Amino acid sequence: MKQLTQQQKRFVIEYIKTLDGEFAAKKSGYKCKDLKSFASSLLAKDYIIHEIKTQLKLQIESLSVQKGYVIQKLLQIAEFSLQEEDILDKDGNLTGKKKLRDPSAGLKALEGLCKYLGFSSAQGDDEYHEAKIITIANLDDEKI
Repeated sequence: MKQLTQQQKRFVIEYIKTLDGEFAAKKSGYKCKDLKSFASSLLAKDYIIHEIKTQLKLQIESLSVQKGYVIQKLLQIAEFSLQEEDILDKDGNLTGKKKLRDPSAGLKALEGLCKYLGFSSAQGDDEYHEAKIITIANLDDEKI
């Protein structure tokens, strides 16, 4: 693989920060009439792309976020959001009814958790499946 010049290394660093080739070329000290096309030509070079991928991988690894931490936080969000809480009337008295705290956030957290853990439908399963909508009001033991 071709060795990068200092200017090319600066270009890669700036490009990763902004994803703007023209700006990255300007910030790294290139001087030409058409920085946009010059940046495009740099980004077309395999060794520049390789360096961008290498630097991105190093940045991701340096975050060192443990998978267990992410899973734990997603579970906490889902559990908290899907807990039931009492509904109060305008005077602050219990109505006897309950609601989920934030079902949207809970479902979003569960969706993220499923994606993170790799739960998905089988590949090639693009067939449409009708969703069955179950609400708290129509939920009973027989439907579970």
